[in-house]
Amino acid sequence: MNLPDRPLAVLPRWGAAALLIATILACVWNVFALEAHNSAHEADIEHRLALGERVDMDLYRAIDARVAAGENYYEAAAKEHREFGMPTSPFVTIRTPVLAWTSALWGSDGWRAIAAFMWGANVLAWYAALRGRGRVEAAVGAGLAALFGMVAFIPDIPFSHELLAGLMLSLALALSVGRLWISGLILAGCAIALRELALPFLLAWGSAALLAGERAKVFSICGTLMIIALGLALHAFTVAGIREPGDLVSPGWSGMVGPALALYGIHVTTLLQTLPVWLAGPLGVLPLPGWLAVGGRLGVFASAWFAGFIAAVAIFARQENFYWMGLFVPAYGVGLAFAPRAVTDLFLAIRSASSATPTHA
Repeated sequence: MNLPDRPLAVLPRWGAAALLIATILACVWNVFALEAHNSAHEADIEHRLALGERVDMDLYRAIDARVAAGENYYEAAAKEHREFGMPTSPFVTIRTPVLAWTSALWGSDGWRAIAAFMWGANVLAWYAALRGRGRVEAAVGAGLAALFGMVAFIPDIPFSHELLAGLMLSLALALSVGRLWISGLILAGCAIALRELALPFLLAWGSAALLAGERAKVFSICGTLMIIALGLALHAFTVAGIREPGDLVSPGWSGMVGPALALYGIHVTTLLQTLPVWLAGPLGVLPLPGWLAVGGRLGVFASAWFAGFIAAVAIFARQENFYWMGLFVPAYGVGLAFAPRAVTDLFLAIRSASSATPTHA
């Protein structure tokens, strides 16, 4: 199946006008939404600390220390969850043991080195992935990968499942359309093993591969999903075995907070948080229409992943789950390189009822 190279340019007039207006309104709205969510976040932190809770990074730091000292991961995790007043049910409230086990092998500094390596690999991979679309967009995209990926150098990076997984997923996305797609699939599998919340990434990739008629990728993705399902089932079974009467149960995930929470999560997990809010607001929105404008296999995959996950966060996440958006770092920001293309194509579609554009598989 041929996928349009510039899909926004072939939208009907009404569709292009609606998307352009929605983008402008979202850019303005996000300025105010960021300020509101920042206040809500600070109030939530104060409330949780008043209840005796501690931040998640301290929880994972404590678990890693126990495992490095020789304790069984699941027993150590259960003890710390109880100590921190954290739930142990359902099973996803306890992270998979991958980060703790690997930290015991090569330590926090080892993960810092890996994060730095993945940051550099993302910059190079994104330049290579975008080079066929023009040198300017490729160079800008690589630069944006570098800027949005600077979170790889924060001191707490060894204890963030989401940010480490995000660096892996971003690299996997860049590799997905080239000859090294198998390496990208392995990276995606590692990211999901680290943080099961990354699972929709493979579903988006499988959908894009199916649309593009890439049967080898579809079968490989299905095989990877089966392995992951087996691993998660084993994790769930083991977590069930360490629960005790009186353990806390999560209140569930039906926050219905809306897309503002997802955009706030993108804001606080990137350098956007260092910018004045009037500038950070639009810059947090524009990568999404940028990705919609890319087209082809990469555009379909990226758009499905980013738009789909933002929708899921809008529906299911609670206020304190903003850090889930670390899974987008740094690839989401690369979409800013295509924001001018998006605006141009929308204006072309508005001016012409049917714009003919090249296509590629």
